[in-house]
Amino acid sequence: MPPGRPDRAYEIICEIQPPTRPDLMRVRHQIGVMSRMASGFLIPDNHIGRATISSVAVAHEVDQMGGRSIACLNARDRNLLGLRRDLLTAAAYRVDEFLLVYGDEPTVGRRSTELTVRSMIDEVRRASEDAVAAGGRAFRAGVTSRLAPLPAWKAEADFVFVQVCFDLGALLDWREQLDFTGRIYAGVMVPPSAARARKWSAELPQIKVPEEWITAIEADPAQGVERACELVEAIRDSGAFDGVHLVPGVRYREVAHTLEARQSSHP
Repeated sequence: MPPGRPDRAYEIICEIQPPTRPDLMRVRHQIGVMSRMASGFLIPDNHIGRATISSVAVAHEVDQMGGRSIACLNARDRNLLGLRRDLLTAAAYRVDEFLLVYGDEPTVGRRSTELTVRSMIDEVRRASEDAVAAGGRAFRAGVTSRLAPLPAWKAEADFVFVQVCFDLGALLDWREQLDFTGRIYAGVMVPPSAARARKWSAELPQIKVPEEWITAIEADPAQGVERACELVEAIRDSGAFDGVHLVPGVRYREVAHTLEARQSSHP
């Protein structure tokens, strides 16, 4: 196992549910509820195949509320000009952290094939130089990874978000083989119900919810929150990761309450 990172504070980056209507009240509520235990917030980018308010705009809203934001940008929905527009807007809004993803196949419209994550990293670096030259802040670019070797070009990123995994042993085995100096966040997702957990396992091959979790959630729906929060703490205690990318979904209130209580009892 890689050595712990005592010089780095353990972070909980919470993914919010972005608005599909022109109303930011729900976003503000999520930020307000989770801000007591979250180190920052990830803003998805049309991740459910439906149009959402711009991740850069929502990231700006997070910053206005005093939080740290990471805006997700996917290659699927934009061409080069669109990416440059978003990075220019981000510089004006002082949004400076991005998670770059390829994006799943769209259910509406067609995929743009002009961009890849690799080319997006190059554009972020170029735009970062322009932002600094104009007196702004340097950009930081992150990528995602499955539990597989990290390509050399992804190792040039500033941080890595690892796929959701319910198996701590598998996460640690993967981490032991990884040579990466940036921050690494393990993915943790909260199953809201046994039915949803089964659906994930059936439709998302890379996400396998343990049957023991599903049985426990079936008997007590609160177990989805409890077990996810236990996994967040187990990843922290391992010392192998800089934090977690936590996807609380509709259970964000319960997750915030549970983690805040755990943090208070185990500072």
